[in-house]
Amino acid sequence: MNVILGFFLTRRSAALGSLVALIVHQMAWPAGGAPAVAKTNSAPKLTVQETPINRELKAATSVAPVVKKVAPSVVNIYSTVTIKEQPNPLLNDPAFRRFFGDDPGGQSQPRSHREQGLGSGVIVSPDGYILTANHVVEGADKVKVALASGEKEFDAKIIGTDSATDIAVLKVEGKNLPAITIADSDKLEVGDVVLAIGNPFGVGQTVTMGIVSGLSRGGFGINNYENFIQTDAAINVGNSGGPLVDAEGRLVGINTWIISRSGGSQGLGFAVPANMARFVMERLIGEGKVTRGYLGLGLQLEMTPDLVKEFNLPNMNGALVTTVETNSPAAKAGFKEADFVTEFSGQKVRDMRQLRLLASQTAPGKVVKVKVLRDGKEKMLTATLGEIPREMLARGGQAQPGERGKSEKDALDGVEVADLDAQARREAGTPNDVRGALVTSADQDSNAGEAGLRAGDVIVEINRQAVRSADDAVTLSEKAKTDRIRLRVWRGGEGHGGMLFLSVDNTKKK
Repeated sequence: MNVILGFFLTRRSAALGSLVALIVHQMAWPAGGAPAVAKTNSAPKLTVQETPINRELKAATSVAPVVKKVAPSVVNIYSTVTIKEQPNPLLNDPAFRRFFGDDPGGQSQPRSHREQGLGSGVIVSPDGYILTANHVVEGADKVKVALASGEKEFDAKIIGTDSATDIAVLKVEGKNLPAITIADSDKLEVGDVVLAIGNPFGVGQTVTMGIVSGLSRGGFGINNYENFIQTDAAINVGNSGGPLVDAEGRLVGINTWIISRSGGSQGLGFAVPANMARFVMERLIGEGKVTRGYLGLGLQLEMTPDLVKEFNLPNMNGALVTTVETNSPAAKAGFKEADFVTEFSGQKVRDMRQLRLLASQTAPGKVVKVKVLRDGKEKMLTATLGEIPREMLARGGQAQPGERGKSEKDALDGVEVADLDAQARREAGTPNDVRGALVTSADQDSNAGEAGLRAGDVIVEINRQAVRSADDAVTLSEKAKTDRIRLRVWRGGEGHGGMLFLSVDNTKKK
């Protein structure tokens, strides 16, 4: 049975009045989101408490006091989207019109219908700023916000959205609204008790309780910037945009999606950390857009023990550079391929996702110190961050190539390669500046397959030597006498393409 990635927005057709769950198997978010006229908006008056929660064990028989404190801040969000339907192209066929007329049943004209969405949100300032999930209001023509009591409903203005993090900011005209207190989500720990509050399935405000199951979760391909809080507090359709709060009733996250086999909660819920949501909100309100720092590095998606050994690294805590963009801030700072980044602006780097987040949440133009390991020696580099190009936030997926004529088998057992000709490049969506040998087949039981090589990859280097053709790949792999072969490959994928390193066992299988 397939695992479903569920976004918790419900939509119902105004014409049919039926409630359906919007379940998404995979999604590539477009850059930016709805632009906002935000420079004239006043900064929200937030209540922020940065102290960590008191973790002394206490016997508790109820969380009702916490719920009473938080519940008034949680709102229901109703969005209306106009869906335009294009007429059947068959109606424009002259032969069809000859027999059935120019406009049978009036079906040749474009039609449209409206769909209504239901989600949740949380008030973060007394004057009416509200945080929610981007997909709750994405594409909406009209948004209404209702207080949990049901006594008051507001027309809401979309201040701005950021699809890269799935965060949106709304504004309603109000005074002395019940604003939630915001915690420092960086001080959360696995095992902390949390509550999820929202309006699942439209049944009314609902509270579920669990713990923080994991922190800094990512690599799902849901958003461009993933640093999710994982929780087993039950989250269901309609909870999107609602708050995840700690045991003191402070906002620690915005609920956004689940992993589920059925479309319902199975204890794998994810929330955008409050600190990330605040970063996005403050820029949308103050600047009308989210500006992000940019280094210009391609990074290894996943480190392995083999790569640690291959590059003579002390451990896997860091980010391995696979590409340095030409004329980028990183290039000007002196970064090189195979540098291993261990610190960014004084903060330890855990992995490539954290480095991307640290850079993205640093203001463009700021000068930062970056510590790297190069050939076993520490080196400090100084970089002036640029602003990330908007087109880099989302790129179209790359098609996987099929068999293309005669291919040659190289010395990497179970791998077949072919020259990367113009046709293969077009079909694979490989950039013009990438040179190498196209992998047309990779046996997943082979050493190369187990190392992660797969069909559609382009082998760019073998043991630091450039590969320009299939023959080069064969020759270089035959010459390799070491127990392991280092490959540098280009791989396309959903939303992006980039370089990565693979370390392949060069000994025969037993």
